[in-house]
Amino acid sequence: MNWWDRRRADLAAGIGLLTRFPVGWLSSGGAGMDLGRSVWTWPLVGLCLGAAGGQVLDRLASMGLERHLAAAWAVALLLVLTGGLHEDGLADTADGFGGGRDPARKLAIMRDSRIGSYGAMALGMALLVRVTAAAAAPHPAVAMAVAGGLGRAAMAALSATMTPARQDGLAATLLRIPRPALTACLLAPFFAALLVLPAGIALQSCFVAVVATFLLGRLARQQIGGLTGDVLGATAISVECCVLSLLSVAVPPG
Repeated sequence: MNWWDRRRADLAAGIGLLTRFPVGWLSSGGAGMDLGRSVWTWPLVGLCLGAAGGQVLDRLASMGLERHLAAAWAVALLLVLTGGLHEDGLADTADGFGGGRDPARKLAIMRDSRIGSYGAMALGMALLVRVTAAAAAPHPAVAMAVAGGLGRAAMAALSATMTPARQDGLAATLLRIPRPALTACLLAPFFAALLVLPAGIALQSCFVAVVATFLLGRLARQQIGGLTGDVLGATAISVECCVLSLLSVAVPPG
């Protein structure tokens, strides 16, 4: 497999994991696809999704739709495009961490497809924060793109620094992330933030993302002794909420 075929396979793996878009045209039969190697594509997917959501918000608002309602439709579009992947992880994580008495029970709850009270509360609050912050952002396409990119990079950062809590599932497939792919993954949203935001605000956004990622990782170690795919989803949403909240007030009107 040559260099271009590997990049196509990486794009197919990243887009296929994080969205509902068909990716068969990118890779013939999925040959050579590697989730660990594909992490460099994750923040790019997040940046594109966020920018699309922000553009929808702006367009609906310019047509006269109340800004919070426009933001709700923009977030709804992102849920459709991603299949609610990260939101599902957030709900499962909240249910497991809140309802289990020991790591084994917490992991069992996280695998249950039913949603409990902790999951419903976490999901509701996350959606409320994202809609409200996006509506308040002076430049929603910028804010949502940066938040989306940093949220997906946070997933890779945890995957590279934590051990899986179980021997199967998404986290267990990410044990070996190539260093060049991880470096590209972490640098892409950083430079994207510097490109579209004032330097000070860009650095604040990255700092907020790092703190949120660290806290989620520490909580996961305490609760279940490691990482799962659900925790990765919860991290992506938590970072998005924190960064969007910052950018709802930190970006000066243009």
